[in-house]
Amino acid sequence: MRRLPNSEMADVLRDIAANAAAHDVDGSFPFEAFPPLWQLGVLNLTIPVAKGGAGAGLAVCAEVVRSIGEADPCVALIVAQHLTAHNNLRRLAWPEAVRDMVQQSSVDGVALINSLRVEPELGTPGRGGRPATTAHRLPDGGGWRITGRKIYSTGIPLLRWMLVWATTDDAEPSVGAFLAESGTPGYAVERTWEPLGMRATRSDDVVFTDLVVPLDHAVDVMSPEDRTAGIDPIFAIWNAVLMGSVYHGVARAARDWLAGYLNERVPANLGAPLSSLPRFHEAFGALEAQITMSDRLLRSMADDVDSGLDPDEAAAEANLVKRAVTNAAIDVVLGAVRLIGNPGLSGGHPLERHLRNVLHGPVHTPQDDTITVATGRAALQR
Repeated sequence: MRRLPNSEMADVLRDIAANAAAHDVDGSFPFEAFPPLWQLGVLNLTIPVAKGGAGAGLAVCAEVVRSIGEADPCVALIVAQHLTAHNNLRRLAWPEAVRDMVQQSSVDGVALINSLRVEPELGTPGRGGRPATTAHRLPDGGGWRITGRKIYSTGIPLLRWMLVWATTDDAEPSVGAFLAESGTPGYAVERTWEPLGMRATRSDDVVFTDLVVPLDHAVDVMSPEDRTAGIDPIFAIWNAVLMGSVYHGVARAARDWLAGYLNERVPANLGAPLSSLPRFHEAFGALEAQITMSDRLLRSMADDVDSGLDPDEAAAEANLVKRAVTNAAIDVVLGAVRLIGNPGLSGGHPLERHLRNVLHGPVHTPQDDTITVATGRAALQR
């Protein structure tokens, strides 16, 4: 499955890329991108073969996410988080009937899933703490009643399944994910997403007010002590590599645009393309070097994971790869902007959009400071 994108995938990517600028301008959601991706099997890459999916590993998923990221990183981010959720789903001890239902829904049509974890007061739970969103146990085993507010709910206009991070109201509270289906009464989406870039992800607020889910939809709930024992290393690896792949796609898109510009731009006083000048050879070579190193880092990391590298060892390395790749992506896009000057900072220019989008890379969990603190602590303890 390394032979991606094939001609059919390439057609879909061209259509996604053609719509990216318009969605960026008005912050509209790219609904039209997902049915073709589903038809190609992209949305079911991490569903087991026995359940109708591809059973793909990290290397294939990283390549696909990167290629979508070149077309539109907003679509790529939503796909990456959907694939990561389904990769978790095939590993975690969910109630079998609930797992089958979610997997089958994705096989049958576009049925995106994502976690709703971040809150106004808590921030990201990746830094610790309990969510203020509560899950009240209904009497007689009638289910759970969810109340609270989530922010940065990526892809919410098209999510079929929401994994809502909440704290139970038990005498000894537990923390974890409660599965809610879109259309269930008891929640409202508030359009609050007004970011610098990544506008089409529509990562809006979701307010839950007494939304009821069945008892067995407490799909990944445990005591705070067990929960804080450490982030699941396989989740951490997939998250880091696929987040890096999203923004590496932006860097590659900026590089490709710049290559076309340098080959086509013929200043009147030069009489030859800018690409003929040694100055641009050197500058473009420096950007190409960063692209090549990020390609290698992502590919090697994904291949090692698929080959059975110990997850506890791989998680720390994957986080470092994410940090290196997202920061290199910013450097590449900034380098391209510097080379062409004012046009690259003008509204509506491809590089201006790439720059706004790529700046979001380091923001995703794990953030750079948590990666370097953990790395430094571990190294000093050795």
